[in-house]
Amino acid sequence: MLHIDIPTQADIEALLHSRGSARVSIYLPTTPITIENQGDRIALKNLVTEATNQLAEHNKGEVAAIEEMLLDLIDDDEFWKYQANSLAIFATPEYLRTFRLPNRLEPIVEVSDRFYLKRLLRAVTVPQSAFVLALAQNSVRVVEVSADMPAFEVKVDSLPESAASAAGKTSIKDRSPSGRIQGSEGMKVRLTQYARKIDQALRDLLGGRETPLIIAATEPLLSIYRQVQSYPHLANSAITTNPEAMSDAELATAAREILDELFRQELADIQALFNQRTNENRTTTDISQAARAATYGAVHKLLVDIDDAKPGTIDDDGVISFAEGPCAMSYNIIDEIAGRALLTGARVLGVRRDDIPGGGSLAAIMRYPF
Repeated sequence: MLHIDIPTQADIEALLHSRGSARVSIYLPTTPITIENQGDRIALKNLVTEATNQLAEHNKGEVAAIEEMLLDLIDDDEFWKYQANSLAIFATPEYLRTFRLPNRLEPIVEVSDRFYLKRLLRAVTVPQSAFVLALAQNSVRVVEVSADMPAFEVKVDSLPESAASAAGKTSIKDRSPSGRIQGSEGMKVRLTQYARKIDQALRDLLGGRETPLIIAATEPLLSIYRQVQSYPHLANSAITTNPEAMSDAELATAAREILDELFRQELADIQALFNQRTNENRTTTDISQAARAATYGAVHKLLVDIDDAKPGTIDDDGVISFAEGPCAMSYNIIDEIAGRALLTGARVLGVRRDDIPGGGSLAAIMRYPF
């Protein structure tokens, strides 16, 4: 099982706002298999050494505080029992935050006056996990799907066992008159009651999440559930095979195809909008122009290359000063542009360079000509 902490928008904004003389960002690949994680801990220790070397000119008390927290994390056996495919760590002299991520990232350490977050964006850009609601008249189950680990059924309290049990009857084909509750019309009413109870039971599991929910069901139950459900991240596409005939693994395979479709569709929509807005003088692939636009809140949507590593600084007017190489006095320019855009409400996607119009470091769509 993958133990994942996908950062929320609030988490990312808090990290973006964090400023100070010493901010350490560490990413490293990990294994979810507990007995094999000793190598991950050694790798992290090496990255901690690299970070402290980069902090050599900083306040020694601050450096010691950061180093102590990171070494305590390495020694925390309980923490290492529950991991995913990558670990992101953000440390200051006052606190340390970690996120366990489903995608596999290359190891890196960045030291600056702000955190390096562009790699974290990939985890929130591409949906890596989902819940599948396998829904039939005589059974219902919830299956959690992740990027690389086997799917498994999630226990949900108060989930009805069937449509009949939700209605307190032995069968929903009850033909005894009771208002509209009879015949085929009565069956529809019973199924609607069933769907509402399922939606209510799922609120504790799904509340506060942004994980896609995918329905596996056939008609009419598929449409009925869509009409009454309240979760805002229900996928438009569904698995339209009878889920009682599908194993958890088969549901997961079908769900991963829908997750890929969700990302491809959003990316295609943004690329099409970029082409349209180019004719209106509302796009740019120029880093300097994008930096100024992000600073003044003009960016509506932004695609950034998660592997780009241009060091430098951006001033309060959005003017870039490039650095010769990475150092504690500079930071990743593309990361900073992405952060400024996020803080002004832009939709920012961390993607590969091949997905960016023009094949550059970024592509921005403006709210207005800039």
